[in-house]
Amino acid sequence: MEHTQGLYITVEGSSKGITIKSPQEMRTMREAGRVVAAVREAVAKAVQPGMKTKELDTIAARETRRLGAKPSFKGYRGYPATICVSINNEIVHGIPGDRIIQDGDVVSLDFGAIVGGFHGDTALTVAAGVVPQEVDRLIETTRLSLELGIKQAVAGNRVGDISYAVQQFAEAQGYGVVREYVGHGIGRALHEDPAVPNVGERGKGPLLRVGMVIAIEPMVNMGTWQTEVLDDGWTVVTADGSLSAHFEHTVAITENGPWVLTALEGE
Repeated sequence: MEHTQGLYITVEGSSKGITIKSPQEMRTMREAGRVVAAVREAVAKAVQPGMKTKELDTIAARETRRLGAKPSFKGYRGYPATICVSINNEIVHGIPGDRIIQDGDVVSLDFGAIVGGFHGDTALTVAAGVVPQEVDRLIETTRLSLELGIKQAVAGNRVGDISYAVQQFAEAQGYGVVREYVGHGIGRALHEDPAVPNVGERGKGPLLRVGMVIAIEPMVNMGTWQTEVLDDGWTVVTADGSLSAHFEHTVAITENGPWVLTALEGE
């Protein structure tokens, strides 16, 4: 199955196969990861009530150029912007524009860049201004679910071990975990095999091998896991209007465990 719209696709049944990266290719992907980490943090720090979402896109585009990289998303399947900005009940793929960020909004930022022919992909969710404690809890739970998924990204495990870790933690906190949109392999293409769902069973799915690189990205909703797509053909929202959060890292499988390619220096 494949979603024909959007930046995140499921790739079950794809005949392309899983690509194994050489050590040099992984180092190049780390350079892409450094760029997306820097841009991610610059945009996140700029989020504040009263600004238009397209201002965040301008910052991302400027910083990407300054760092000598190319945006992964702009033009991908016709997507019109450098980043995705999704607010409140928007899960992913929100298009930056004239919408003004309000105090208390939940803002999810998703960004990818290309360096040396390889992609890096990352996302995080921040609060604009002051939010209730339950909103902070949603954001922190989603962030922690990503960390738990990353810990399972070791050679000899299977993709289902990552999926299970994310699902069990988030659902134990009372949240819905998005099923229709998933993480993915990544490399010379933004989306490669294997699909990396956020819901699954331990010991199931493709075997994780040294040299694989995947994007792990929990999307967690305060209510139902079910989703809808708006008329723009891109913006994915929660079916019940509940708030959503989204975090993502690009992670390499190495002999020494998971290597988070989109981490900040020293993180």
